[in-house]
Amino acid sequence: MAKNALKLTLAISDYDHVRDLMNGVVPVEGVELQPLDLQVEEIFYRFLKFREFDVCELSFAKYVSLVSQPDCDVTAIPVFPSRVFRQSSFYVRSDGPTSIKEIAGLRVGIPEWAQTASVYSRGYLAETVGIPLTDIVWVQAGVNDPGRLEKVSLRIPKGVNYTSEPTKCLNDMLLSGELDVVMSAHAPKAIEEGDPRVRRILVDYQTAEHDYWLQTGIFPIMHVVAVKRSVLENNPWVAMNLFKAFEEAKSRSVARLFDVTASRFPLPWSRVFADRLSELFGSDGYWPYGVDPNRTTISSFLRFAYDQGVTHKPLEAEDLFPIGVQSSFKV
Repeated sequence: MAKNALKLTLAISDYDHVRDLMNGVVPVEGVELQPLDLQVEEIFYRFLKFREFDVCELSFAKYVSLVSQPDCDVTAIPVFPSRVFRQSSFYVRSDGPTSIKEIAGLRVGIPEWAQTASVYSRGYLAETVGIPLTDIVWVQAGVNDPGRLEKVSLRIPKGVNYTSEPTKCLNDMLLSGELDVVMSAHAPKAIEEGDPRVRRILVDYQTAEHDYWLQTGIFPIMHVVAVKRSVLENNPWVAMNLFKAFEEAKSRSVARLFDVTASRFPLPWSRVFADRLSELFGSDGYWPYGVDPNRTTISSFLRFAYDQGVTHKPLEAEDLFPIGVQSSFKV
């Protein structure tokens, strides 16, 4: 590493597709990284509260909310370490609804209004299922422990029934009947413990998620790689160099997945599943970074976020990332 390399901290969770960047196999040109492998909840809290890292994984919803507000001191590069479909994230008691359409008029618990998974789930309810936000009673609380609070300023839409329960948790309220549904990225403790009193609404959620992809072209982006704005103001070249390094690390991970000479992951027939998914998503879109390959997902999410009051003004994909990174990666 050159003596005059820029020293930057990078906090990100443990993903195979960032492993070669974190362990130094893939360098960032002109940068000396100090990698920090932390849980996402800790990363989000420490960055949102204290701006503790130069570069980090960040909730996509929290990021777009910050961008929509004045004097935002954070930017990002179009690298998306976590993507998860969310039709699996609706939990009910065993005697509860068996169809997503039955949620209308019920009490639904969420960990945060501005949780990325919640934004996608509410967008799915509103635009695909046909249930307006105003047809649900929304209750915010920690999933398994009380005390969880919103981390960004919100603009709750007029007519939406939203309350916070800081002294309760979603898991207990679902079991007691105070809630009819829990909608959360992290499953309630009762689900994780195999409690027969609770279940998912959509047992075959993979089919629902597959159909959602074919219908909408949305492959939900959960997290983005955020950068302190001051870092790029002083060193604008860092954005592209970081992007290239993340792209190279991801390419190496995908190559491991398709390796036919050895089993790189502890999953039988992993190559067979990888081939099937490549057919579904396209050979060039398996896990894409950049703006244009993700425009449908990004634009849909920004529409959801504004309609739900997570962002304070309408945003376009170009508002989220430095121009230099956008213009260099076209489909």
